[in-house]
Amino acid sequence: MKSLAAHDRPREKLQRLGASALGDNELLAIVLGHGRARASALDLANLVLATGGLHGLVRARHGELQRLPGIGAARAAQVMAAIELGRRTLARGAESRPQMASPRAVAEYLLPQFGNRPVEQFGVLLLDTKHRVIRASILSVGTLDASIVHPREVFREATSAGAAALVLFHNHPSGDPEPSEDDLRLTERLMAAGVLMGIDVLDHIVLADVKYYSFRENKKV
Repeated sequence: MKSLAAHDRPREKLQRLGASALGDNELLAIVLGHGRARASALDLANLVLATGGLHGLVRARHGELQRLPGIGAARAAQVMAAIELGRRTLARGAESRPQMASPRAVAEYLLPQFGNRPVEQFGVLLLDTKHRVIRASILSVGTLDASIVHPREVFREATSAGAAALVLFHNHPSGDPEPSEDDLRLTERLMAAGVLMGIDVLDHIVLADVKYYSFRENKKV
């Protein structure tokens, strides 16, 4: 950073102009903190972003980041923590228990947290009698194209939280939210189990980056 004028260094620039004035690489340089021999924090930030930009960064795993020259385990953890804080900020908003009045509301709540995960994850969004959020829980982490879940896991989670209703969700790392035949069969199975358990299964949302597919919107449930 010494080659930059003092007022153009990311930290000083943020203090002077605010975070919104900084580029992606400058913000990441502040998260990284400092550079290494013959490479500034800004150089390291450019290296990290060269692997896929911000879109690739939010999908990166700790092991992938720490293998980059000059990053290592500690800095990789810093980056992952910053990404997760961003996800939670987008997801939670000002209202602590938002009401899920529509499939779009559910998708907008879930996408920042789970839409761009690098592997498939299956979870449930647990709701009270007024369809306000209790919590979102991941129940299964699968491979790039499959996850496995059993009805008892779904409804154990729901009953332990005192949920009156739930929305099933999982992500497609491919970026295509179109459900598979397996997705449809699993949805039918879990909806039938919900009837027996007395817990409404309202929908199944497939997440893919910034897109989603709702079984309810598409009249599949």
